[in-house]
Amino acid sequence: MKSPDAFPYFSRNGETLPAEQALVPLSDIAYSYGFGVYESLRVAGGIPYFLSDHAERLLSSAEILGLEHALTQDFIAAAVRALVEKNAAKECNVKILLVGAKRAEDATLYIQCLNPLYPDKKIYRDGVHCISVEYERPFPHAKSLSMLRSYLAYRDAKNAGAYDALLIDGEGCVREGTRTNFFCMKDKTLYSPPEEKILLGVTRKAVLKVAADMGFALEERDIKYSDISHYDGAFLTSTSSKILPILSVDDTRMPPPPPDLRQLMEAFGHFLDTCGGIMPDSLGAR
Repeated sequence: MKSPDAFPYFSRNGETLPAEQALVPLSDIAYSYGFGVYESLRVAGGIPYFLSDHAERLLSSAEILGLEHALTQDFIAAAVRALVEKNAAKECNVKILLVGAKRAEDATLYIQCLNPLYPDKKIYRDGVHCISVEYERPFPHAKSLSMLRSYLAYRDAKNAGAYDALLIDGEGCVREGTRTNFFCMKDKTLYSPPEEKILLGVTRKAVLKVAADMGFALEERDIKYSDISHYDGAFLTSTSSKILPILSVDDTRMPPPPPDLRQLMEAFGHFLDTCGGIMPDSLGAR
C-alpha cells in the first residue's frame, strides 16, 4: 500500500499511523482477490470535498458486494478528517479502501493521502482523445477493487496517447470511462447512459446540480457508439478532471466544445470554488 507519493501518515480502522506501517499482509486473501471497495476524493484548502457523499457511496458499494463490516458513515468521515489534519494536507487526493474479511469485525478500512494529479490546463481548452474498449463492469454501482479489465483498458488508453477508454457494452452503447462518467449534449440537454448501467459518480452528481440550476435538461438514454458524432459535443466528469470536453474517440472527431458546455465548465468551476466542499440539495437556494 505504501507509495512514494504518500504523506507521512495513513489511517487504519480510524487510527492514524506512520506511513511505514501501511502494509497489507500477503495472507490477506480478500485483498488479493479484490474483495473490497474504494473511493477517491479531493481535498482543497484543507477541506475534503463531498465527504459524506463519498462515505455513503463506499458503504453502498460494500452492500452491493455483500461485504460486511462494522463501520458507519460518520466514522469514515471522521477518520478522513483526522488524517487530513494530521498530514496538514491542504491540497491532495484521499484514497479510501474497505477490504472485506470472513467476519464483519475483521474488515479493514485504509485511508491514504496522495499528491494530486490534475490534468494539464490546455486539455480543458482543446479537449481530450479517448479510445473505446468493449467491456461492461459486473457491478455498475459498486467501486470494487476487482479492476483488472478496467486497468488494462486504461493502460491501453495511455499507450495510445489517450486520456481514458470509453467502455462499450454488448449492444454497442457507451457506458462510461474507466475512471470517468460520460455525457453527450445537444443545445441545453445533457444525455447520460441510463443510471442503472453506470457508476453514479459524485462529481457527476454535482455537475448535474449545477447544470439544472443553469436550465439544462437531463435525458437518460442508451448512447450508441456509432452516433456520438451526431451530438453537439461530449464530455467526461471525475473527481480530478472536473469537466473535460472530448475532442475525439478512436478515429471519430467530435464537434468543437459548444458555448453551452464552456458555460457549464465555468459555472462548475465557480461552484467548486464557493461550495465549501458541501453538496447542497438545491443550488438555487444556496
